[in-house]
Amino acid sequence: VQLGESGGGSVQPGGSLTLSCVANTLIANSYCMGWFRQAPGKEREVVARLQNDRTTIYADSVKGRFIISQENRKNTLYLKMNDLKSEDTAMYYCAAEFGDYDHCFDGNFMHWGHGTQVTVSS
Repeated sequence: VQLGESGGGSVQPGGSLTLSCVANTLIANSYCMGWFRQAPGKEREVVARLQNDRTTIYADSVKGRFIISQENRKNTLYLKMNDLKSEDTAMYYCAAEFGDYDHCFDGNFMHWGHGTQVTVSS
């Protein structure tokens, strides 16, 4: 499984970006997919997760601002980010889990993309 992110960039506070993650396999067969981020000097954290029952989970810091969604016919996962803040600056990674449903909850997804940088600065 290969995942490729795009859509990152530089934006001013209050701006918006939409990240995309294209998979080379049928994401409809996944147990879950998610977006994670890692800022310099910080641990990787989950941003949002979308489970195969369509349940969505968000980090408290992004609730009400970010929306995760997927388009199965395009094998693409999205993260719509609104009202961006400087603390959202990080490398954002897409991840997918096809083999072990428990990994959807412990963050140890099997497949990862290479990341796309998001920088929020005035």
